Amino acid sequence: MDLTPLLDGVDLAATAPAVDGHTQAAVLIPILADPQDDPRVVLTRRRADMRNHAGEISFPGGRREPADDSLIETALRESEEEIGLRREEVRIVGALTATSTFATKYAIHPFVGVIASASGWTLSPLEVDAILELPLRELSASRGRVQLTRRGYTFETDAFLISGETIWGATARILDDLLQRVEPLLGNSA
Repeated sequence: MDLTPLLDGVDLAATAPAVDGHTQAAVLIPILADPQDDPRVVLTRRRADMRNHAGEISFPGGRREPADDSLIETALRESEEEIGLRREEVRIVGALTATSTFATKYAIHPFVGVIASASGWTLSPLEVDAILELPLRELSASRGRVQLTRRGYTFETDAFLISGETIWGATARILDDLLQRVEPLLGNSA
């Protein structure tokens, strides 16, 4: 499946606008595009003892460092550090709409990258508990709402409920953006 129609007209070299009061961050949305199989998105489960977003499902990524030339560089660097995905194995095909986190005040800039295969993940023992490779079709069918309690507050939110995992928050918003863009492609490849 050719994912390049995802982001017609997006200038990947452009500097992302700063969001007042937010730390700039970037994530990579790695998509395994095996022609013999349905495309799968790669996510991580963060370690349960992390200070922020403990145990949550997320994309590989993190805050922009001064040495990063761009937010794409941030996403690629963080993916290497967190899951061992070498940047030369990734073909960036576009960017999705930036989103922010409410509690930790990050402005997250997502970049979609196609990879040919999962060549064995190397998990960061300090950050990542597990790698999830989830088929886009199954993710699309797993949309729902869930009631969560975090930091003493109970709330209802949109989520993806798949393979015993609950994907919510910024990751769910990014996934929703991705799925809205690729669902026509998934329908054509059936």
